[in-house]
Amino acid sequence: MQNSQDIQSDSPELTVGLEETSTSEISEHHVTESSVETMPDLEQLLEKTKLDAAENYDAWLRAKADVDNMRKRAQVDISNAHKYAIENFSTELLMVMDSLEAALAVKDAAVADFKNGMELTLKQLTTVFDKFNIKTINPNGEKFDPHQHQAVCTVDSDLPPNVVTHVMQKGYILNDRIIRPALVTVSKSKGA
Repeated sequence: MQNSQDIQSDSPELTVGLEETSTSEISEHHVTESSVETMPDLEQLLEKTKLDAAENYDAWLRAKADVDNMRKRAQVDISNAHKYAIENFSTELLMVMDSLEAALAVKDAAVADFKNGMELTLKQLTTVFDKFNIKTINPNGEKFDPHQHQAVCTVDSDLPPNVVTHVMQKGYILNDRIIRPALVTVSKSKGA
């Protein structure tokens, strides 16, 4: 027994060295195996990436097709808006046209009847203009505004200079845009 104790006591470094070596080898072997087990296979990663790429490409194609369809629909809507923009206005004007034709179809009408018919027709037309926000420019006695009025001539007047003295033709505004300026004569100072 003594010999075995001596052997054990004589070679403790050797035993410790073997134990350390075997423990480190075992732990390295274990780490290598566990890291291999946790790392996915490269072929699996490649297949997953290919599937993701195919899904993204398909989603991109669908989004591109949706944008193209929206653009085409918008172009059709704009084209129809231009083509049929005055449809409602035209429909309202048809009533005015019907009134004028009915007035002309009357035989042996008195001048007073024609005048009454024309007044009613003008009232219809004014109603249509109001409905579509068409306003009259009738600047008699107002200061001349070159943005709304077109001066045909200037006349000597007792009024201050650049005042509208006479409206030869009314102007019209559609939604704050001049569609026809008023034709006017404008005052000038008598000495000028």
